[in-house]
Amino acid sequence: MTDGLWTLITRPWALRTDALLGIALLLVLAALLGEGAWRWLRWPRLIGYGLAGALLALGNVGAKGSEPALRLAIDMALALLLFETGARLNLRWLRRNTRLLATSLLEAALSGLAVYGAARYLGLEPRVAGAFAVIAMSVSPAVVLRVVGESAAAGQVTERLIALSALNTLYALLAAQLLSAGLVLSDPASWERSLVPTLVSFGGSLLLGAVLGSVVATIARRLDLRNENSTVLLLGCVLLALVVAKTLQLSTLLVPLLAGIWLRNRSERPWIWPRHFGTAGGVLVLVLFVAVSSAGMLNMLLAAGGIAAALLLARLLAKGVAVAALAKPSGLSWRQAGCLVMGTLPVSATGWLIGLDFASAHPEPGAALMPVLLAAIALVELIGPLVMLYGLRWAHEADSQGEP
Repeated sequence: MTDGLWTLITRPWALRTDALLGIALLLVLAALLGEGAWRWLRWPRLIGYGLAGALLALGNVGAKGSEPALRLAIDMALALLLFETGARLNLRWLRRNTRLLATSLLEAALSGLAVYGAARYLGLEPRVAGAFAVIAMSVSPAVVLRVVGESAAAGQVTERLIALSALNTLYALLAAQLLSAGLVLSDPASWERSLVPTLVSFGGSLLLGAVLGSVVATIARRLDLRNENSTVLLLGCVLLALVVAKTLQLSTLLVPLLAGIWLRNRSERPWIWPRHFGTAGGVLVLVLFVAVSSAGMLNMLLAAGGIAAALLLARLLAKGVAVAALAKPSGLSWRQAGCLVMGTLPVSATGWLIGLDFASAHPEPGAALMPVLLAAIALVELIGPLVMLYGLRWAHEADSQGEP
């Protein structure tokens, strides 16, 4: 009895990342590092969050992505950010500027092909190379929104970067679903029983996204979205859709992104959002970036860092070629095009979750994919937001001297 009572008293004070004291100290450290990076260096707060996660990674106590409570928090944070990203994508703008749409298709296709070719050249098997190529299509919308929001960036480069991140993330999610389905259906022993669940998952994600977008549109017509109670209601709707998606085994990434796109393009007026759905959303975003930064262990970086760096270079060059090829026809100067390419560097939470879902569905190629993917994320997790920020500043769209 004495041992049990002592355990009950001391358990909250265990200095572990899965104990209450460890979690509290980690949140305090990440918040302080983030605020220090912003106030003293004018760098994105993500740098501070990333440093806190890097300390966990160095101690080999980083996130695995399989922890139920942590995965739920990550899914919730990313759902909010993807919903917000989709809600800022104006399809009417793409119809007026078809060269921008062509740029998004070209840079996603070229980066995927370039990374696949480089991965095969470096000895990765086709399934692993294909999965990494799909992930390489996307630019992290979570990083884009955070850097743009904190730097108060606005202008042609900023809007195109948000649009490109939304579009190529959509392409990557669809391609990941097709790749996963293709691997399942290619097995003669399982394709018949796997066909219906695959189609249901894909169609259900599209349908649930449309339903969520319609519900939020109905709420927005009757309530002021800047009101605190309305924010809680919106947050609840997004989280309810996330629960439904998890229960029905739908894509928890595709649903919120499609819902935001559906919502934005049902009305002519722009949507005004409380930033990341208020304080609760801000805490979830902090947890998201700390977890992503902690996932890349030092041994993975040492083992796969060279391959990851080569694949990231191939990805960046391919995106640069695509943007430069259509810069003038789409209305960008060479300076703006270069700044836009700088913003396409980050690969973060979305890529990590696509990789985790792929590894869960296909354990054998997934085991070979994750070390390379985590090494790639570790290489750009800290420098990606910085490169993007300076790109926006050099485009004269982000103020480096204003008050935080």
